[in-house]
Amino acid sequence: MTLPGTTDAHSRHTFRSVFPVLALCWLAVFFDGMDVNIYGAVMPHMLEDDGLGLTPSTAGTIGSWTTFGMLIGALTAGNITDWLGRRPILVSSVTLFSLGSALCAMAGTTTLFGAGRFIAGLGLGGLMPLCLAMVMEFAPPRRAALTTGLLMTSYHAGGMAATVLGLTVAPSAGWRWVFWAGVLPAVIAVPLLMKLMPESPAVLLSRGNHEQAGQVADRYGLPRPTPVASPAAGARGRLDAVLALFRPESRWATPLLWLASFCGLLLVYGVSTWLPTMMKASGYGMTSSVSFLLVINAGGIVGMLIAGRAADRFGPVRISAIWFTLTAAGALLLQSHLPLGLTYAVVALTGVWLFSAQVMVYATSNSLYRDSERATGLGWVTGVGRAGAVVGPSLVGTLASNGSESWGFTAFALAGVTGAIAIALVPAAGRLGSRARTGPLPTTAASDA
Repeated sequence: MTLPGTTDAHSRHTFRSVFPVLALCWLAVFFDGMDVNIYGAVMPHMLEDDGLGLTPSTAGTIGSWTTFGMLIGALTAGNITDWLGRRPILVSSVTLFSLGSALCAMAGTTTLFGAGRFIAGLGLGGLMPLCLAMVMEFAPPRRAALTTGLLMTSYHAGGMAATVLGLTVAPSAGWRWVFWAGVLPAVIAVPLLMKLMPESPAVLLSRGNHEQAGQVADRYGLPRPTPVASPAAGARGRLDAVLALFRPESRWATPLLWLASFCGLLLVYGVSTWLPTMMKASGYGMTSSVSFLLVINAGGIVGMLIAGRAADRFGPVRISAIWFTLTAAGALLLQSHLPLGLTYAVVALTGVWLFSAQVMVYATSNSLYRDSERATGLGWVTGVGRAGAVVGPSLVGTLASNGSESWGFTAFALAGVTGAIAIALVPAAGRLGSRARTGPLPTTAASDA
């Protein structure tokens, strides 16, 4: 599609043309990462607060409440975003986790604090698949994996910000003020999203707004959406979108993606919640233990940039499988009490591998599912994977309550190995499913093999 006085839309579809959308999603995910990591950054201080009455077992349970809220949020958002629009759901998600953080800051009991984390989880769970779907839709041609990696650097930048707050604000002003910082998204991000974030052209087309869909696509240099690429509207469309995840080409690959996501999110949220406490139990000082969270997120930023470029060249399946395996090796090394300098190096390298292994699972789903299935597919990959995010904090909390925190590293290693096997089998599953296909084969994850 060309416009008078312009070049072909494909040639205008660059990082520069879609920068506003990528920047807004980056900001939203930054606050997501900050909120998720705040709990782990201040947990050692919360456990020492006798007035709150938090125990290691209760701390793990509350971590699971958070991720259970994320599971509900991810599944709900993934199924209604194409109906109600992505921008309204994105704004609602940011507002929810800001309100949850405010409730945590005011909580006088563990029950009320847990309710705040659950509410925050509802917003956090909906936000991630929405931002991923937006950047994948707006990403320049053949740059989906790199764009996904760039987006997820913001998650770790937010995690580093949370760690800095945990190191500086919590010791002097108390852990509650760290949660008050979690209200900032409602003040900063929501007005910007409401004013500047465009609606998805594909969603606009599915709702009958043909002219507006074309205008948004032209403004950002995207090809104009077609009815085939647009999600179906109405309740029937929501059901069809879920059933489409099990069409012949993806019916075997979809469960494998879910398993890989389960393992990846068990690692992400288990480590984000418990790493400082686990390292403190291993004999490291309070400051060092909390700073490990800063280091692992710094490694995560580097890993996203490396994995994104490598995945665009070699395919996200290969990179994810290798990264999962290296994560398992890093977790086993951390089980030993190494010299402090070497421990920092291992933590940083584990961060390089751990977080981007999960993000490459998302990138694989982008190549497996068609445009009309992308938001629903990502919603279910992240939503079902949130079961792992529920298990991770709860499992380590149970171990910690029995004085066996070090076994958490073994559990993380097993999750890494299982994730590697699951994602590595996706191409073979795609080829197996395609044998039952009667029409033309769309691009699938099998092309990554």
